[in-house]
Amino acid sequence: MKLYSDSGKSAPSPRRVRMYIAEKSIHVEIVALDLHTDNRAPEFLKKNPMGNLPVLELDDGTCISESMAICRYLEELTPEPRLFGESPLEVANVEMWNRRAELAFYLPIEFAGGFLGEDVARGARQRVERTMRLFDAELASRDFIVGETLTVADITTKVAIDFGVCFNGITIPGDVENFRRWNAEMDSRPSARA
Repeated sequence: MKLYSDSGKSAPSPRRVRMYIAEKSIHVEIVALDLHTDNRAPEFLKKNPMGNLPVLELDDGTCISESMAICRYLEELTPEPRLFGESPLEVANVEMWNRRAELAFYLPIEFAGGFLGEDVARGARQRVERTMRLFDAELASRDFIVGETLTVADITTKVAIDFGVCFNGITIPGDVENFRRWNAEMDSRPSARA
């Protein structure tokens, strides 16, 4: 298998898959592409007509795009450790918190960069801060977003927050102590460097 990813290692969707692969200890060849050029080339568009990254190419040439689809495929191949939950309730909770992370961190953080204007960016940064407070309250009673073990919801939140802090003016308030603790613990994991 090959994972087509970004050479700069900063785009959140490819990083989400790289972190997931690292947490699973799966060996996948990483093919680094120059974002916005190599992934728009005609040869790459045969692999993914949407032109986005990441793309997982299987040994038979089948290509899977979209980071969560790739992670779900890999979860089926390598079920342990379970990053999507075990029981039906855990699976539902992971899905719920991952979706919250996507809608309340991942998307607003993209808008926080200002490409739709400063009013939209300001509103996005405020939404992200409100969501950090919500996650902070939940993290008061557990180590990770869904419970006592890391899940894909933690990975989604981490890549979104890091992208927002590095590139789009997101700051983590000093008074969200549980969220800050969680963030520091995520930083200490080897997968954070994936």
